[in-house]
Amino acid sequence: MYQVYWRSFYDTNGDGYGDLQGVIEKLDYIANLGVDVIWLNPCYGSPDVDNGYDISDYYGVMEKAGDLDTLERLINEVHQRDMKIIMDLVVNHTSDQHPWFLESASSKDNPKRDWYIWKDPKDGVVPNNWRSYFTPSVWEFDDQTGQYYMHSFAVEQPDLNWESPEVRHAIYDMMHFWLKKGIDGFRMDVINLLAKIEGFPDADDPYDISYLGNNPGIHEYLQEMNEKVLSHYDVMTVGEIPFVTPEDGLLYVGEDRNELNTLFHFEVADNMPTWDMLRYKEIQERWYEGLKGKGWNSQFLNNHDHTRQVTRYGNDQQYRKQSAKLLATLLHTLPGMPYIYQGEEIGMTGVRFSSIDDYQDIAMKNKYKEEVEKGRDPEEVFESLLLLSRDNSRTPVQWNDSHNAGFTTGTPWMKVNPNYKEINVKEALQNRNSIYYYYKKLIQLRKENEVIVYGDFVDHSKNDENLAVIKNW
Repeated sequence: MYQVYWRSFYDTNGDGYGDLQGVIEKLDYIANLGVDVIWLNPCYGSPDVDNGYDISDYYGVMEKAGDLDTLERLINEVHQRDMKIIMDLVVNHTSDQHPWFLESASSKDNPKRDWYIWKDPKDGVVPNNWRSYFTPSVWEFDDQTGQYYMHSFAVEQPDLNWESPEVRHAIYDMMHFWLKKGIDGFRMDVINLLAKIEGFPDADDPYDISYLGNNPGIHEYLQEMNEKVLSHYDVMTVGEIPFVTPEDGLLYVGEDRNELNTLFHFEVADNMPTWDMLRYKEIQERWYEGLKGKGWNSQFLNNHDHTRQVTRYGNDQQYRKQSAKLLATLLHTLPGMPYIYQGEEIGMTGVRFSSIDDYQDIAMKNKYKEEVEKGRDPEEVFESLLLLSRDNSRTPVQWNDSHNAGFTTGTPWMKVNPNYKEINVKEALQNRNSIYYYYKKLIQLRKENEVIVYGDFVDHSKNDENLAVIKNW
């Protein structure tokens, strides 16, 4: 699987944003790597508060990305190269500019009022103490109707009420629309957050936001989604599922469950900020044993939400190439489907900008504001947020050593990493010992040797902090 974060991939019209036409023009590059499936990040209609994850039109394409005709052409071009394409399914929340929410917020007796989660104030303040991913509270007060609405992410991303059959069927209709367009499945954004805890009680520890996910009702929703939509097509699904153990994960991807095909868990990406060999091996073995013969896992160390792996888990200076190859080897020889995040295959690194003003990441900027308002030193807060800022992985792909790394002829929406002169696709393709060609060989090996994919997994280095010796047979 190759993840395309299109706004940072390749810009063809000079507006500074990557676009769908840019993906089309670089498809041969992706195909040459040996990729089977492309995951395309959201390109639906959106005010773009959270880089497309705040959707205002599920049936349209945002102007920055292109138009529906270009997206249909992209789907066809992918298929012509014997690859498949999956799109993001973002249905825990919408944009506050979505017509559904505008109706819902217009009055308490609007027919779509219960399409979102509205609550009266409790003792004159918020209904409970839950925190959102991006803000200190999941609740935002609406002056017009005198109630709060729930948002697990930004204020501009109100949560849908999945208890409403009308909501669920509106989502299913939208899924049918895209599957009939020919896409090959969905990467499902925070799909385990759809069900909320009954009664919305206060959390014992509001900072442990696991109460937002894996609540009673979630499996009934996903089984209904499978019955109404997914079972009618030959497609694949991968769920983004935080806060899960292997035992929980199996409930989502067990082959007898009729829910999802595979999942992203985050025991590594969210809970292992720096490299910990013993912990990593323990996580891998536990997930292998938990899903063995029953369900399928996904393997990744970075994506658009997590710092580039060579910076976070390797050495992105003196041993950048060696680190990149080592991490690639580790990932492509483990059970589960490996994911490559754009630029990973040339060893792109994280970035360090000089000021919070240079960052786009809404989660980082909100956290910075919250901590500074508590009285903490701004420089200290800034430094503490750098390693895990999502912008580490969102800088434009470095295609060559020309101006703006060949990404755009305009002003890039986010600054290009200054190391593009040394690290770029052009250089990688000219060097037969590059990280790119190493990835290509690994993918070929994986395809030619089923034991790498399906073999039994045994760790012969359990207590070694420096070695991972894994046997597949």
